[in-house]
Amino acid sequence: MKILHTADWHLGKIVNYVHMTEDQRYILQQFIDIVKETEPDVIVIAGDLYDRSIPPKQAVELLNEILTILINDFQIPVLAISGNHDSPGRLEFGNQLFRNQGLFLDTKLTKERKPITLYDRKGPVHFHLIPYVEPAEVAYVFNDDRIKSHQEAAEKLIEDIKDRFNMEDRHVWVGHAFLAGGMESESEERLSMIGGSPYVDARLFKDFSYVALGHLHQPQRVTEEYIRYSGSILKYSFSEANHSKSITIVEMDEDGHCAIEKIPLTPKRDFQIIEGYFEELLAGEAVSNSENYLHVRLLDDGQLVDPMGKLRQVYPNILHLERRRSMTNPQMDELHEVRERQQLSHADLFASFYEDIKGDGISEERKNMINQAIDQLKKEEREQ
Repeated sequence: MKILHTADWHLGKIVNYVHMTEDQRYILQQFIDIVKETEPDVIVIAGDLYDRSIPPKQAVELLNEILTILINDFQIPVLAISGNHDSPGRLEFGNQLFRNQGLFLDTKLTKERKPITLYDRKGPVHFHLIPYVEPAEVAYVFNDDRIKSHQEAAEKLIEDIKDRFNMEDRHVWVGHAFLAGGMESESEERLSMIGGSPYVDARLFKDFSYVALGHLHQPQRVTEEYIRYSGSILKYSFSEANHSKSITIVEMDEDGHCAIEKIPLTPKRDFQIIEGYFEELLAGEAVSNSENYLHVRLLDDGQLVDPMGKLRQVYPNILHLERRRSMTNPQMDELHEVRERQQLSHADLFASFYEDIKGDGISEERKNMINQAIDQLKKEEREQ
């Protein structure tokens, strides 16, 4: 069976106030061309179809257009789940009707759920569609208050699958989670840390033939070749500047062994980090495509008059401009900064913002108010 694995489309994404819909349409046309050329038996989208719970109209229209081509024109079944950026309630609309057309979209967890079973010449392949869920949701479905972390939630879900199905068959896990050992980037929103950790141990999936994951934006394997993140279809921050985006083609044989191929995706406009002296950059030779999205670091020490305005006449899509500070190991310092930002909770980010604006630390009373507001907003967003 030939499986095409993709994830993290993030339709409706805005980066530094720039709407990415045009770039997403361009890359999804490449995706359609790849589907036409490779002729997969099934397409798997492992979460985060949209970038936020209430996506803009253009994003909804683009998703509808692409799914219509895949299902009506190519007649290829599409198996998808909601991610932490999606609204389960909104994506759920019409999903039972769409199943008759070949679109299987799971957004909420149920106890007696069944896999989507497809057949090739060698027999069945069972696809378990596990949408992004908080540990509390798994605890509620299974009536087990001991489940407090993502690790315990995954353990319970896998235990349930093993109890109800013959694992000697070929099984595929489709999930949206953070596996320990995966390489993250700045553009992923950190998952809930209820119980102290968002991580899931990859060793839990040893009985599956393939594990199709979403959430981390860099294409990668985690401990084993068959446990994979396909990565996002586009770069969505400058922390991803060195990523090579792709989709994953999986050829599964009768014994469940998988041959993996990554097919590259080439964006209309790339994300690049460039540095140089102001006058040299004005010559326009710093990048091969002047339309690329740029993070510019200037090496000049003296005063400059309107550097952003002048540089944008040459490079119209500069998203960030900074003066290069003297550092002994800039790459390691930048990586450390990214890691520090990734560790901040929503409450910590607000506290930092508050201190920048007010010039004083936030009080404990106000911290508690912010934490309550954040918890309420998360709950309401997940229910939308």
